[in-house]
Amino acid sequence: MTNDIIVFDGDCNFCNRYINFVIKHDHSNRFVFAPSGSAAGRALIKKSNLDPNCPDSIILICEGQVFTHSDAVLGIIKYLDNKLWLLGGFKIIPKRYRDFFYKWFAARRYMLFGKTTSCKIPSPEIMSRFLN
Repeated sequence: MTNDIIVFDGDCNFCNRYINFVIKHDHSNRFVFAPSGSAAGRALIKKSNLDPNCPDSIILICEGQVFTHSDAVLGIIKYLDNKLWLLGGFKIIPKRYRDFFYKWFAARRYMLFGKTTSCKIPSPEIMSRFLN
């Protein structure tokens, strides 16, 4: 199985917590990760034809397709352990409404959760899942 890639805002405390949540519940190690500010993250953003100066979205590159905003979050959740896939039911809400709330939250994430000033050093096993 090829790994699917999650590009995320490595400076955002909420985003980092979300990635830790994904790692904890991704028992099949399906995902690898790239902070949007890393060389790998910037290259993936550019390759996906997204604006590298506007990293307001988590990006999921899954089976060759690029998903952003609420589609990325729901796409990730669907592959996590047993009970979490139920959250994918939010997919029935029209995308424009899901993305409206996603973008509203994303615009306020630093104010609500702050930016990280230091990184937790992950174990070598977890570190191997991050792209440089």
